[in-house]
Amino acid sequence: MVTDKNNGRLRFVALAFSCALALPGIAHADPAREAALEQRVADLERQLKDLIAEVKTQHAAAPAPAPAVPAGKQPIQLVSLTPGSPAGTTLRYGGFIKADFMATKAHDGQFADSAVGRALYVPSQTPVGGSASDVDYDAHAKFSRFGIGVDTVTESGSKGGAFVEMDFFGNALGTQNATNTYGVTLRHAYAYWNKWLAGQTWSNFMDVGALPDSVDFIGPTDGVIFVRQAQVRYTTGGFSVAIENPETLYIQNGGGAVTASDRGALPDLTARYGWKGDWGTFGVGALLRNLKVQRAGTSTVSAIDDSELAGALTVGGKWVLGKNDDLRYQVTAGSGFSRYIGLGITADTAVDSAGDLDSLGGVAGFVGWRHVWSPSTRSNLIYARSQYDNPISLTGGGATEAVQSLRANIFYSPFPKVDVGAELMVGERELESGADGRITRLQFTTKYSF
Repeated sequence: MVTDKNNGRLRFVALAFSCALALPGIAHADPAREAALEQRVADLERQLKDLIAEVKTQHAAAPAPAPAVPAGKQPIQLVSLTPGSPAGTTLRYGGFIKADFMATKAHDGQFADSAVGRALYVPSQTPVGGSASDVDYDAHAKFSRFGIGVDTVTESGSKGGAFVEMDFFGNALGTQNATNTYGVTLRHAYAYWNKWLAGQTWSNFMDVGALPDSVDFIGPTDGVIFVRQAQVRYTTGGFSVAIENPETLYIQNGGGAVTASDRGALPDLTARYGWKGDWGTFGVGALLRNLKVQRAGTSTVSAIDDSELAGALTVGGKWVLGKNDDLRYQVTAGSGFSRYIGLGITADTAVDSAGDLDSLGGVAGFVGWRHVWSPSTRSNLIYARSQYDNPISLTGGGATEAVQSLRANIFYSPFPKVDVGAELMVGERELESGADGRITRLQFTTKYSF
């Protein structure tokens, strides 16, 4: 296109120059020569008109210039991936592929074939009171995940967006002898606008930044707050407050399995305040709950219709010890908070003979030391424990009194975004009757993040 324009300009200049050279001789030309010059001028005018028309045609057909692209980069695409979003919206996509390989020995019983505790450490499922099992080998990739988010900043400075994330820790859709398929599971699904958030994500009572690095899906499960649920949250500075989805775990009078009750009109209320700096992070959280159980009586169980207030406090964070070391920790204490600890280790409340609720107190916590040996190698030593005050007259001797675990791991990253890890864990569970059980697990993992 540039060459055509330059040629056109040169032709125009040449024609004009020819006219200029011819004009001085017109005054002295004879009639024949004058007629010839007039014809030449007419021809030049015609050629000039044709040239102008050609230039206009070429200009109209020229494509619009391509958008500017930074040097060394190519555009992914020329149309928006989010056509329904405001101008300037950005899209982010990420996740990881994680495969786990584990060998587990239960020293006082045996896991069921389909037990969740075969895929990750679940303290309440540690077998108690039986004979030692052989070593069981399990392998899966169900904790792989992917997530998509959109974010927008308006001209006035307001910020908004949404995020959804899935993994494959759903129910098995096939058998291990053939397809090894699993259902997609919703992890996060929320939208935010400035200081407000609505949807499902980590509980505001939880300190995600305090979680140690572990090969196991959770790690310090025995003593960590670990809940994702629907909520409405307001955040300003280091302070946040939320109303969250309620559910009550209870043990019926005399003992038995932990049962869930999804009753009550009041949501759980959580509040948190956090600080951070070069020294690390520190946060304080509070939980207020209205435990509620409403169950009709039968010939074998009495009716229950009662509610009770319960609550807990938590502190924790990360303490930077130096360039290559840090400590991550958390301590939680109160009553009626078991649902928030370790995937529900025991119940939030027990039921007395009159059908009234009696919330269960307890304390939970963990500490993890992380050391970086080199830019590609790091390791963690983690201890976690929780203990509960179960009134045996109400819960019986089969209620879990305490759980604890100790684990050590090492990670090697051959290049960025790739982790290869190994972890040895010993976990123990003790009942109010004094019976206990222990498991030992050696676990390997590979993980590629994107």
